[in-house]
Amino acid sequence: MTSESTIDYLNQSIPDEQTAANLRAARTLNSRPFEDSLVTYHSVGHLLDQRAVASPDKIFLIHYDSEGNRAELSYAEFARKVNRVANLLLSRGVRRGDRVATIMVNHVDTVLIYFACWKIGATVAPQNTAEDDSRIAFILRNSESVICLVRGEYAERAAKIIRGTDAGLGAANIHQIVQVGGSSPYADFLNYEELLQTQSDHCELPSEPTLMDESLLVYTSGTTGAPKGVVLVQYNMLADAHAIAAWQQITPDQRLMNVLPIHHVNGIIVTLITPLYAGASVVLNRQYQSSTFWQRIAWEKVHIVSVVPTLLQFCCEYADAQEAEGNSIWGEGVSAADLAHFRHLICGAGTLAVALVKRFEDRFGKRILHGYGLSETTCYSCYLPTDLSDDQHQHWLEDFGYPSIGCPISVNEMAIFDALGEGKQLGSGERGEICVRGHNVMKYYYQRPDSNRETFKFGWFRTGDEGFYEVDEQGRHFFFITGRLKELINRGGVKFSPFDIEEVLLQIRGVKVGLAIAFENDYYGEEVGAYIVQEPEASLTEAEVLAYCRRVMSFEKSPKVVVFGSEIPVTTTGKYQRLRLRDRFLAWKSVQFKK
Repeated sequence: MTSESTIDYLNQSIPDEQTAANLRAARTLNSRPFEDSLVTYHSVGHLLDQRAVASPDKIFLIHYDSEGNRAELSYAEFARKVNRVANLLLSRGVRRGDRVATIMVNHVDTVLIYFACWKIGATVAPQNTAEDDSRIAFILRNSESVICLVRGEYAERAAKIIRGTDAGLGAANIHQIVQVGGSSPYADFLNYEELLQTQSDHCELPSEPTLMDESLLVYTSGTTGAPKGVVLVQYNMLADAHAIAAWQQITPDQRLMNVLPIHHVNGIIVTLITPLYAGASVVLNRQYQSSTFWQRIAWEKVHIVSVVPTLLQFCCEYADAQEAEGNSIWGEGVSAADLAHFRHLICGAGTLAVALVKRFEDRFGKRILHGYGLSETTCYSCYLPTDLSDDQHQHWLEDFGYPSIGCPISVNEMAIFDALGEGKQLGSGERGEICVRGHNVMKYYYQRPDSNRETFKFGWFRTGDEGFYEVDEQGRHFFFITGRLKELINRGGVKFSPFDIEEVLLQIRGVKVGLAIAFENDYYGEEVGAYIVQEPEASLTEAEVLAYCRRVMSFEKSPKVVVFGSEIPVTTTGKYQRLRLRDRFLAWKSVQFKK
């Protein structure tokens, strides 16, 4: 294995020796250096080949397309198809270390392309089609991808983005475009299916990739500024999968279900890499649909599914509608008995409110295993333990004002440091910045020396999230997230967490979603606003919302203005984008609010 000490950090990403040392420290685990691997596999391709030999006939991937058509691939079939796609990429000149961009959807073809890239040691740069064209064009240029594979339905859009002459568009580094599915509207687009027909099921690699080969280049979904490219290596993915599989107690006879987009690390790591690592199976859906969610869990005997808070809300609303019509809350043809095999839901990647946790678990009688992680830490860094009693589970989810995100998994350490970034570690109950150190920490932000210097300034990865921890009788640290440090509302120098305020808003009858928004104000710098989406048939007034808040919170912390709306901007992983709602409060910029 290549030693990290031999890597030239002094490049466009790592500006100085001190930052390099800090980054190396942030990738250690209890003094165990990054290159001292926790896994026995040499690469993702090596793991796949091992599975194909050991369990050739076992089903690895089940896929439902947008029309509900079902297909399945055994481990051996999947490995052969990966080899064919790897040969296709090699035939187009893609080599180890190259970047391969994708503009795809949740589909078996997408999964095969990802694994083919990792087989030859190339890096996948998946694009989020929900982003605007100029943002995708920037990412394509910044990633320095040499080829782009595009789902047929996005062909025209891809041509505009890559070849575009409009301001902000164009990616001259993309030398080849391969269309996957459908007939190409452009003569110079290569046809994926035609290229695949001539490829062999056996793949001879020019050189073998290692755990240190870059594997994913994913971009942060921040609401302001240029997106930052997170570079992960193959070991990051396998190490995190190793820890997730152990924590979740995933065995080869179990199935996981994927309803999240696989352009994001949650969908990729939790429900593609982790099942492979455990020798288990995965059910891949084109997207989440309330009408088929529980049906497919029942029919496919799924044990675990990974979701975001938004989907829990959708499940509850669907159950209410079904019950109102006299149907099963699970959907047509599904009863509670059909779900006896189901273990729990993994939930993270967005703000989870105590009220939503309680509503869902009371409604369905299924546990939510809350967790937390970021792209920069490959995926999950902590979860609630699986061995909690019902009372303990409820205690950690409901009794602290925030649902706990759980305890660190084996691949990383977690701690709370002062929010000023001075490297002072805090104790139990003290609020500060959540920081992570371990073998799942990214290689670095690509070509962002400024961000790398600040993010790793004292040898831990600084998440930018505010939180705290409490200790149980076994000495385990249970962490909590209270908000993004940059989203804290700074009213005249006093900072309030939007999560605190939102828990109160959700207590108001008729509030479906309530967000606390920091809006610009001439008197206090920032003031507190509330953006409310009401339940159907609700008819709340601003006065009612303000009165309730001021009964349970101080005037300073309470919203001063309420804006009602019907839509909330979210990322594809379900995170609310509060900063995009600030312009709704511009009319109150010059207003001084008094008690």
